[in-house]
Amino acid sequence: YSDVFSKVKAEKLPPHCTCDHHIELEWSLPSAGAIYSLSNQDSDTIRAYISENVEKCFIHPSSSSTGAPVLFVRKKDGGLHLCADYCKLNAVTRKNKYPVPPMNHLLTFFNGSSIFSIIYLCGAYNLL
Repeated sequence: YSDVFSKVKAEKLPPHCTCDHHIELEWSLPSAGAIYSLSNQDSDTIRAYISENVEKCFIHPSSSSTGAPVLFVRKKDGGLHLCADYCKLNAVTRKNKYPVPPMNHLLTFFNGSSIFSIIYLCGAYNLL
């Protein structure tokens, strides 16, 4: 699996899939959350993070009327990990209801099986 965790491959996104994911919201948009206090170091780090990821096309400028507060969590190696608080957005997100059972039910169902098939769900979902 070394190619899956390749640092070179992680520097760019895979080719765009023909399936676009849309998040449907309930009737009201969440209000923008309060901004968490950031130290000067955290502010510099977030500016560098945004600049680097816009350059890589991992993130794009947004004109959304709402947003999510961010904060940093210190990693064991001393680095910073960016975390976004999406609680308000999650509260107004319309929950998807699909006939695919939860993973824990699937694992119970397949317990003891020895032959499995691989299905490209993006293209074959409606063929099941």
